[in-house]
Amino acid sequence: MPYSALLIDDEELTLRTMSRSLRQDGFEIFTALSGEDGLKLFHEEKPDLILLDIVLPGIDGVDVLRQIKEANPTAIVIMMSAYHMVERAVEAMKLGAFDYLTKPFPLDDMMATLHRAAEVLGLRVRLRDSVESEKGRYNFGRIVTHNQATIAMLEMARKAAEADHTTILIQGESGTGKGVLARAVHYAGPRAAMPLLEINCAALPDALLESELFGYEQGAFTDARRRKEGLLERANGGTVFLDEISNMSASTQAKILRVLEEGTFMRLGGTSTIKVNIRLIAATNDQLKNAVSQGRFREDLYYRINVVQLYIPPLRERKEDIVALALEILQQFNGELKKSFTGFTPAAADLLGQYPWPGNIRELRNVIERTMILSPEGEIDTGLLPEEIRDQRSEKRAGEAFSDDNISPTGDQFLTLRAVEDHYIEQVLAATGNNKTQAARILGIHPTSLQRRLKARAVD
Repeated sequence: MPYSALLIDDEELTLRTMSRSLRQDGFEIFTALSGEDGLKLFHEEKPDLILLDIVLPGIDGVDVLRQIKEANPTAIVIMMSAYHMVERAVEAMKLGAFDYLTKPFPLDDMMATLHRAAEVLGLRVRLRDSVESEKGRYNFGRIVTHNQATIAMLEMARKAAEADHTTILIQGESGTGKGVLARAVHYAGPRAAMPLLEINCAALPDALLESELFGYEQGAFTDARRRKEGLLERANGGTVFLDEISNMSASTQAKILRVLEEGTFMRLGGTSTIKVNIRLIAATNDQLKNAVSQGRFREDLYYRINVVQLYIPPLRERKEDIVALALEILQQFNGELKKSFTGFTPAAADLLGQYPWPGNIRELRNVIERTMILSPEGEIDTGLLPEEIRDQRSEKRAGEAFSDDNISPTGDQFLTLRAVEDHYIEQVLAATGNNKTQAARILGIHPTSLQRRLKARAVD
């Protein structure tokens, strides 16, 4: 086991016996015969675990524990005490000791306690790794944009992230990436190592939303069989992201306002006040100012959450970002789907850039994922894109066929209906890579009808 342990005990035989067992189990061992020497080694070696006797010459074990916890509140310390020192051991537990062993104890008991402590250490390491991973995933630098309005908004978001308590309101259409921006703000700020908990206010009915946010006491309502901590309580020290906050009921809005102004709330059915320290990030695709004027949203809460307002433009206003985002998403799905797509042909990229993307980045991701799943690997051409994206080019080409450029002012030079249809069929076939089944679907005719039309043209 790749952990280090500091043993502090004034009995040399005890130190030798424990050290032998721990080294056999893979621990790196440091030993000290006094509290003073133990504290010196603690600061020099920074051990993962500490086994600390209560009775020591000079500084006693409880005072050593107090100093260790002042230097490192997360240090894992296991106390050792004789049976008659149990009261002191309880005092040590109140100061933050992980556990205590009553002397004389079997070595198996000591090892079992250390293994439990090592599991906690392993969990902390995994949590740290997870936070670092999320920091990398939601780093501001990974947000793809060449749009000046979006670049300016991200610069404002970076500055707001550094302010520990500042509330932020993110506005934008559905699918523009409000959740991604909220996570980037959290992981760029001073609360990055603390929890980020989020809830979609539109996804839950009012009563359930309140119980999820504030928790409840046993017996608060029919199904409340035991006490439950709410999201606000679990997020203490971190960030709460309330998505679609405009869907929150008036009573819940009042309670959230109290949390923001006083840092307190009560569980449903509770009588005691709970104090929390959270940062709030809210998001909505609604115009909150309109909701305030219509009486659907509290004006005082609106001004309380609207300290820094960030607006994410829809994708149709960021046309310069569409192809770059598509390539970034394609690379992500290459990893997830274990594929090796190389990109988009110029014609396909042009279609992606011209499409209005009503579902924004969420729709773009869905289109690319679906295309990659259903298509052969390599470069994605126009014929592989979904029908709704190809249709825009067919409609444009059809419009061009009927434009004034194709119609002579003299009646004898007008295009015949058959010629216009043939021209349109040619354009659709070109757009689909000569895929007659797809072309027939776009044209709204049966594939057999298209085949007959093509044969007739060949005869003509």
